Amino acid sequence: MNKEILDKINRFTRRPLAENELYTFSVILCDNDIDRDIECFSDKALDMLKDGFVGKTGVFDHNASTLNQNARIYDTELISDDSRLTKDGRPYKYLKGYAYMVRTDDNKNLIAEIDGGIKKEVSISCSASKRLCSVCGCDRNTTGCAHSKGKLYGNNLCHTVLDDITDTYEWSFVAVPSQVNAGVTKHFSETEKLSYIPSAVSDNDESIRREIRRLAFFAGGTAAAETASVSAKSMNTAQLVKFRNSFEKYCTGGLKLQLDTKSEETENYEEFSMK
Repeated sequence: MNKEILDKINRFTRRPLAENELYTFSVILCDNDIDRDIECFSDKALDMLKDGFVGKTGVFDHNASTLNQNARIYDTELISDDSRLTKDGRPYKYLKGYAYMVRTDDNKNLIAEIDGGIKKEVSISCSASKRLCSVCGCDRNTTGCAHSKGKLYGNNLCHTVLDDITDTYEWSFVAVPSQVNAGVTKHFSETEKLSYIPSAVSDNDESIRREIRRLAFFAGGTAAAETASVSAKSMNTAQLVKFRNSFEKYCTGGLKLQLDTKSEETENYEEFSMK
């Protein structure tokens, strides 16, 4: 470990740490390929994520608890791999994060699992304000189009391009990531006034419901995610967007969220109150 790396790490510490006190490792945070949600990050988004994740904490399963913090990213690098292409034929790029941990008796087993390849897959939480149709370029956050995500138009698979990153939350070790090579849990922000073509409404609503479930898990764990998922089933597009935006405000510290997880059968939106 050279002095340059030590200096980067010690920007985040209360006292200068020595090499023998530290454990460092690297992770692929995300890339520009089409993922399991049929979405991808734009090159611009990757550039913004590159800066945004420096200093961000690593946790487990997106459980945002101080007791669950285990590492911190001290540097990032955007890498182009000329030997491969994305599913839609673009040059492949990925965002690599360099993380550190302070060696303790409590985390020696975690370090062994990282070295042994057991703890490997990671996922990130971020906020993207634009969701662009790959076919026509319209922003699905503000308007609609006749193209359905996952369908072929000619030889092109319609997917959503995530652009304009507005915030980065954390990165996490997970069992099953959304992206094949890294894994991404994504949170989106958008306006409440939406206009959709009917053929695209169903796909879009299901996408929003998935985001609500993810945000609810981030906010309150499994019970909150299950309860939010049940309530979201009966909501129309406008209600879903409002519901999701409330979770996003909570996740960024703007609201206190109260979830009634006692009744999982209810479909009443009013059971989720914001203060």
